[in-house]
Amino acid sequence: MAGSGRIILPHGSYKKLHSYRKTEIIYDLTVRFCRRFLSVRDRTVDQMVQAARSGKQNIVEGCMASGTSKEMEIKLVNVARASLEELLEDYCDFLRTRDLSVWEKNSREALFVRKLSRESGVSYESFREFVETRPAEVVANIAICLINQASFLLKRQLETLEQRFIEEGGIRERMTKARLDSRQKR
Repeated sequence: MAGSGRIILPHGSYKKLHSYRKTEIIYDLTVRFCRRFLSVRDRTVDQMVQAARSGKQNIVEGCMASGTSKEMEIKLVNVARASLEELLEDYCDFLRTRDLSVWEKNSREALFVRKLSRESGVSYESFREFVETRPAEVVANIAICLINQASFLLKRQLETLEQRFIEEGGIRERMTKARLDSRQKR
């Protein structure tokens, strides 16, 4: 057991997670991208915004569920990652169907985005000027870079959650242990 002797473990501090902060930027960027570069009648707008929202909100829901269900937390973090993968495809489709280029992983531009996104206190404001003034090709590529980073962070988060579950178990194990400990004390 996680050493605390508690059945319901502390949970919900999602705002401290790098993955959450990155997905919040992605959501804000996607809303503005769609507003600037896609027609409001385009079905893709709703799909992209919902995928970006799902990427962020499933981290929130997973963290809040983690106190009682590690299984649910793992599932929801995986849904967040899958939603971001869907969004990544939307941005790649946008570029491909318009004959625009996708930045190479180690291009000067991609390295700049990675460097900027590692700064302390990074938020949408760190990218606002680029998102609101650059052409669609640049903004879509910024989104792609951020989605790849968030996906990597979520992959690592899932690996950590899996390892913790293997080592510590879940609520059923804590409940059983607490009940057995209570019986032994009588």
